[in-house]
Amino acid sequence: MTNGLNKAVRDERQRQEQGKAESHRSIGQDLAMIGVLGWTVVTPTLLGIFAGRWLDHALPFQSPIFWTLSLMIGGLVLGCRLAWKRMHRP
Repeated sequence: MTNGLNKAVRDERQRQEQGKAESHRSIGQDLAMIGVLGWTVVTPTLLGIFAGRWLDHALPFQSPIFWTLSLMIGGLVLGCRLAWKRMHRP
C-alpha cells in the first residue's frame, strides 16, 4: 500500500513540474493574450451596437432601443464564447 502511495505522489509531483515547465510564458505574451481576448469580446459587442442602432432607425419598433439592446447582448455573448474558445485552445 505504501509503495502505491509513493508512486502516486511521485507521479503527481512529476506532472506538476512538467506543467510548470511547459506553461512558462513571458509577461509580454500574457499581456498580448489579455489584449487579444479583450478585442475578441469588444469587437462583436460594438458591431452589435452599431447594427442595432441602424435597425432601430430603419425599423421603428415598440422601444427605441429594442434592436440595439438585443444585438449588443448577442454580440457580448458571442464575444465571450469566442474568448472562451481561444483561452482553451490547445
